[in-house]
Amino acid sequence: MIYRNYLKRLFDIAAAFVLLTITFPILLLVALLLSIQNRGSAFFYQKRPGYMEEPFYIVKFKTMTDEKDAEGNLLPDSERITWLGQGVRKLSLDELPQLINVLKGEMSMIGPRPLLFKYIPLYSDEQRKRHNVRPGITGWAQVNGRNAISWSKKFKLDVYYIENLTFLLDMKIMWLTILKVIKREGINQSEEKTMVPFDGTN
Repeated sequence: MIYRNYLKRLFDIAAAFVLLTITFPILLLVALLLSIQNRGSAFFYQKRPGYMEEPFYIVKFKTMTDEKDAEGNLLPDSERITWLGQGVRKLSLDELPQLINVLKGEMSMIGPRPLLFKYIPLYSDEQRKRHNVRPGITGWAQVNGRNAISWSKKFKLDVYYIENLTFLLDMKIMWLTILKVIKREGINQSEEKTMVPFDGTN
């Protein structure tokens, strides 16, 4: 309980600060290149439910255009992703701006991924427990399959994490995340592995 209530937040602040310091030149370069390609917009902001379903704006690098079809609907992700955005995703750089969310206390380094508000009414009481901790940049579900597993399995892994949260489990997730980023497997969503929207059943 001491780690969950106090030390985890201290770990988040320290880890986010160190990673931002180390990656700052890369972040600056990517932001500059994306702002040129996107004509001024390097970042993507979206309202997501955080701890206890409190809203916050998640920040990512903008890897897709805002192109729409004749009816005003956004084109599929695979048609909107830019060549630079594709490279940013392959190198797992698109999530790095979320370190700012971590420093602000809106996210944690490790926890269930923040999804969309429209999913909340579709959750069971058990699945809704995923909001009992701060959402994370990476999590137990992310290192155990991410888009290769069903929503049901993903939510079970999220709840397992919340009910078994310890320093050792966080360190295990962090280590597995580093390995997967190095191997480029299962961390970043690709056009081929796009997860179907959650409809309350799958």
